[in-house]
This record gives sequence, C-alpha cells and structure tokens, in this order.
Amino acid sequence: MPQRVLPLALILFGSMIATAAPPSQHADVVVYGSTSGGVMASVQAARQGKSVLLVSTNGRLGGLTSSGLGKTDILYPETLGGLNAEFYQRVSTYYDNPENWFCSKRKKWNPNSSWGKEDIQGIMLNFEPHVAEELFNQFVAEQPNIQVISGERLNRSIDVLKQEGVIQEIEMESGLKLTGKIFLDCTYEGDLMDAAGVSFTVGREANSKYNETANGIQLDSTKHQFPPGISPYVIADDPTSGLLPNILPHPPGKTGDGDNRIQAYCFRLCLTDNVDNRLPFRKPDGYQRHDYTLLKRLMERGVFSNLGNSGAMPNCKTDTNNHGPFSSDFIGMNHNWPLASYAERDEIYQAHKDYQMGMWYYLTADPETPAAFREKYSDWGLAKDEFQSTGGWPHELYVREGRRMLGRLVMTEKHCQLKESVDDPIARGGYNMDSHHNSRYVTADGDVRNEGDVQNRSGAYEISYRAITPKSDECRNLLVPVCLSASHIAYGSIRMEPVFMYLGQSAGSAAALSIDHECSVQSLDYSKLSKQLVDNGQLN
Repeated sequence: MPQRVLPLALILFGSMIATAAPPSQHADVVVYGSTSGGVMASVQAARQGKSVLLVSTNGRLGGLTSSGLGKTDILYPETLGGLNAEFYQRVSTYYDNPENWFCSKRKKWNPNSSWGKEDIQGIMLNFEPHVAEELFNQFVAEQPNIQVISGERLNRSIDVLKQEGVIQEIEMESGLKLTGKIFLDCTYEGDLMDAAGVSFTVGREANSKYNETANGIQLDSTKHQFPPGISPYVIADDPTSGLLPNILPHPPGKTGDGDNRIQAYCFRLCLTDNVDNRLPFRKPDGYQRHDYTLLKRLMERGVFSNLGNSGAMPNCKTDTNNHGPFSSDFIGMNHNWPLASYAERDEIYQAHKDYQMGMWYYLTADPETPAAFREKYSDWGLAKDEFQSTGGWPHELYVREGRRMLGRLVMTEKHCQLKESVDDPIARGGYNMDSHHNSRYVTADGDVRNEGDVQNRSGAYEISYRAITPKSDECRNLLVPVCLSASHIAYGSIRMEPVFMYLGQSAGSAAALSIDHECSVQSLDYSKLSKQLVDNGQLN
C-alpha cells in the first residue's frame, strides 16, 4: 500500500482536529480491475467523454495479456472488433520496426499461426509481455480523462455502500473512497460484484442445470491424460507407501454431477533459449523431489514434453502453457481462490509459484532427472528482460475462472454451439469450450488419472448484453464484463483475453450511454447501445 504523508498544516495543528475525513475521489465511471477488459472499458468510456477512475491493484495494466499470455487464443476473425483489433494492429506496427528485433526476424515471422495465414487485417497475435504492457499504458495515456489508481484493493471486510440498488461508493483497504455514477467489476475474481450483493456461482454446474452435455465432473476426459500403468503411490505399485501429493484416493464423483471445484491455474512463463537473455531456474524454498515423482515416471515412459504447448514469441521467447498429464497446472490446489481472503490468495499464489519453479528446477538441474531430459530442458530459462521487477516471473497467476455472475441471462454451451442465439449481442466469442483439469485421483485399477479437461468445439457466437448486467433488484449501476453470467463450460470458451477486451469495450460504451440517458444499466435502450457498438467497429 502506498504511504500517505499528512500535510504540514495537519502536523502542526493536529491537536486541534479530532479526526480527518478519509480521502475520496470521484469520476463518472469507476473501473475496478486493470485486466485487459478493464483497460478497454476505461478507454472506451473516456472516448465517449466520461471521466474514469481505473483501479489497478498491482500497478500493472493488461492482466494476463501483459503477464505472459502472448499467444492469443483465437479461432475466428469474428472475435476481433473495435479496440481489441486496434490492440493487435498496434502489436504488428511495433514489430514492423526492425529495431525491435534482436533475435528472430520479422520477415520470417508468421504472426497468425492460429489461422495459418499472415497479416490478417494487419494484425499480429503473438507478442512479448513487455510490449503488451507498453501498449496498454499507451492506450490509457492517450485519454487524459482516465486516472489510474495503483496499489489499492477493495476493502472486502465491509459491504459496498448502496442506496435503492445503486452503488454510492466503494472503499479501498487504505480508506480511500471512490464514488461514481457507473461501476465496472473487471477483475478475474469478481470481488466487487460480491461486495455489491450480486448473485454468483463458483465451480461446475451439473449438466442437468442448463441441459448441457460437457459441464460438471468429467471422469471420461481423454485430453492431457496419464497413460495406463502410472502408479500414484510413493513407492510404485505399493498402496501401503501412501499417495503422492495432491491425489484423491477415489474419483471425485459421477460424470456430469456438479461441484465447487475450479479448473487448474498456472503461470504463463516467458522462456528463452537465448543464452545472453536467460535466467536459470532457482531451487525454491521447501523444494521436495517427491512433488515431481509422477513427472519422473512419465519421463521413464518417454511420454513427457512440457514445451509441446509453448507458443513462439518474437525474439527467441515463448509463452509456455500447461501441456500433458503432468505440467505447469497445479491441479486441485486453487479451489479456494475465488472466495479466499487476500492473505489466503497470497499463500495460494506462492504455492503455485513454488510448484512451477520447482518443476522447472527439477527438469533443468535436479540430478535425479534422467540425463536426456535434463540436457533437453537446461537450454531454457526465464527471459531476463521480462518482468524485471520480479526476477523474470510473471506478475499475475493465470486465474482461468473465478466467480461467475448469475445475471439476467446465463450463457450456456447451447449459445457456444449456435443452438441458441441472443437478441442483444455486444461481443463475439468462438474459442473451444475449454476447461483444464480440476482434480487428480486413483482409479479402481490403482492407476493415477486426471479429471476435468474438456476441449469441445464452438462456433462463432454472440454474447448477450444481459450476461454482463446483474438482476435489476440486486444492483442497477454495475456492469460485469469479465466474471460475466455463464455456465462453467460456456465460460471456458468466453474467457479468452481478446473477448474480455471486446466485452470491456462494450461495457465502457454501456456505462457512458447509461450516464447520458440517466438510466440504469438494465433499462438502457439496446438500440442505442447497438448503434454505438457499430460506430466502435465492434458490430456490423
């Protein structure tokens, strides 16, 4: 928290003042959360003439887009529109400058490998983290009516002050109070909507809840799965030796049943094999080899390839994501995150960092690792010129899913599969309905198995305005474009960073128009919003 220094007059005459009023700031629109969606919401509201307070809890702009997720997840060009397209165009322009290449070369670079084409609409989809952060800072700096408030967090020990369903102010842990006409929750967790009394859910619904097929517990998952015969026990095939860490002794339930488990998190690491720009992986405190015994057993079977899902970034870097049955996802160890206190989240964050750092130390330096694998991976390390304030480690944990609002419309797999449509579209999605694993357990045969992965194809579908608006009897001046109203499996498709930018921009427009027309976000005339989104280049 930033320290606040009392003015000299208060120091000299403090004995004459019983208490000082807490500091406060006001703007037309208050955006809590500087994710990519939060930045674009702020920029759009400012472009429509509104003053904006953008709260960045860690002082960084862009969320995961600037924290290692540089390989953009996008399958359909329809997912691009407005500010997100402008962002990727600025990425391309940046890399058009030969001075911004010190390793690989632009002329050899395919920026849009997801489509197998080059330079669609002059965009570039893969980029270095520091470039993304620089561009988000640029977007904000171009709008003088955006004020960024850094290093402040919502005081979650008190309820948000509301009158007749309208938020009056939100208070930070420091005591700073923020007032505005419209508020946006653009966090990955949904902390503000919770504090404002908005209904939400956490975890996986049963398939029966919304008549879906890919929600709930997934015992029949085939993606990123262990091959038969991998033992879950400390001593292989000896149940009396006890289970290895974070393995359930039995299946977590029945396929299709609901639970409160959260798909696994990880850090999206920016790695490099450029020896001049490489930091070695250090041995984390509390390092235990047995945490990686399953990894060793996979290596002994010759089936491990962690770098198999490393998206190539410019300048000899990667965006390294989870890949395979045992990788960077810390399966089962994040379930408390959405509702956890800040202190508890800090502990979960550190546990994930230690696990992932330990895995890479095991791969690159531990003498127990088979020599062929150790030699293969020892060429890799953290990029020295990224995340310099944190030793090359990303600023943010990849929170793939937190709370999900129960708003006026719930997006489901039927929307993603184009079996249902909406009449008030504000954005487009199109990625797979993508859930990472939720748990790891022992089968009846005594083998280890992962549970929860789903990779079902979606179409290019539209997302409803009602999915980002709370029920009117809960809150009338709040928009939630990140933790929006969707089932677990539909959210698995929606939760892509370009879609968050798309939704954030639409929310910024809706906030500005609600102020202009002096109405609640629920009663905003959709025809007016639709016209603005067309003007934004978001809708045709």
